[in-house]
Amino acid sequence: MTKQGKPGKTKISISGYQKFVVILLTFFQFTIMLNFMVISPLGAILLPALQITPRQFGLVVSCYALSATVSGILIAGFADRFERKKLLLFVYGGFLAGTLLCAFSVNYSLFVVARCITGLFGGVIGAINISIITDILPIQSRGSAMGILSSANPAAMVLGIPIGIFLANKLNWHAPFYLITIIGLVAGIVMILFMKPVTEHNKIIKRNNPIAQLLNTVANPNYMIGFSALTFITIGAFILQPFSTVFIVNNLGVSLNLIPLVFLVSGIVGMVAAPLSGHIADVVGKYRLFFIANIVSASVIICYTNLRNSPFWFVLLLNCIIAISISGRMTATMALISTVPAPEDRGSFNSVTVSIQQLAGAIAAWVAGLVIVQSPTGVIRNMNILGWIVVVALIFSVVMMARVNNQIKTADTSKLMAAHMEHEGQETEK
Repeated sequence: MTKQGKPGKTKISISGYQKFVVILLTFFQFTIMLNFMVISPLGAILLPALQITPRQFGLVVSCYALSATVSGILIAGFADRFERKKLLLFVYGGFLAGTLLCAFSVNYSLFVVARCITGLFGGVIGAINISIITDILPIQSRGSAMGILSSANPAAMVLGIPIGIFLANKLNWHAPFYLITIIGLVAGIVMILFMKPVTEHNKIIKRNNPIAQLLNTVANPNYMIGFSALTFITIGAFILQPFSTVFIVNNLGVSLNLIPLVFLVSGIVGMVAAPLSGHIADVVGKYRLFFIANIVSASVIICYTNLRNSPFWFVLLLNCIIAISISGRMTATMALISTVPAPEDRGSFNSVTVSIQQLAGAIAAWVAGLVIVQSPTGVIRNMNILGWIVVVALIFSVVMMARVNNQIKTADTSKLMAAHMEHEGQETEK
């Protein structure tokens, strides 16, 4: 059942059923991210089709994140009171209903409502996925599982743009949402038929009412360390994104026609790197991988944000390295953070983390908008300042995650001592 890695490291093999659950949850995560990613390439079609302005289109994009932030807080007090499979089915059904409403939308107002519904349900699915993986897998194997789950994000980035453009051009802008609904229904049926209930957390008595459960989770000092670390990690990951395309074209001199290739190649690299990072995390240690990935990220981003006109191959190479470092950083983060909450608080904790990620992403975009200035010629100024902000965020995240790692070591030591004392007691009785 176990495979030995480096001395002191033990990786526990997972069963075929556990692998099936991880892959199924990854597919759920993929449909969530695909729904989010497909909006971007539809912008040029939606503006004239719905007769809206760029500012109104911005609301279409942001209302999903805002709804996801609210839903994470709302569900936190209830997340650990329900059997996880039933809860996942309920929120995934709501997500698919919102996606279908997007397909049916014939005007701007209805489309905004549909995006809000989609975000309200879809925003918490990631939290439930992580809770299920944490429930069914030991810490020694969670890195690999989280790596597979993380691959859904770059996979959606790689497929979202071409799928959105192809279906919208061949049929209409409603088609991508119909497709997501159909493949989501198939995944839901597979879960109903083959996934077992996840009930271990229900065996622990919940003494708090939902509001008290939420407040206790948010106010828990040990959890606050994880929340703080996740905030800095998210800011560091997303603050460059809003202006990345403009920077590549106007500052680095890459043709606009080559931009899809940049995102395609770096997305594929990230998709491959995520599960590999998970395996590495289980072998060499989660925090060690996190630390190395942050060093690589900081070094490359400082170089990248200070570039001027550059060859395409060099820009592509740096984007691929950034994608690899982000995959390693996020995979290690998910594996480490999953160990922070007590079993009875996992759903609440992960729901709050979803809200924090959404809110931190919004803050990152807001800060980027305050810092960046565009010259009359289109050149982006102060991108190097954003690069240093990323480095500062990464430094804080390394410090905070070191505290999370120490919490894990302390908890493991306490468990070993308790087991040793129990064994000594049994020997004495004999």
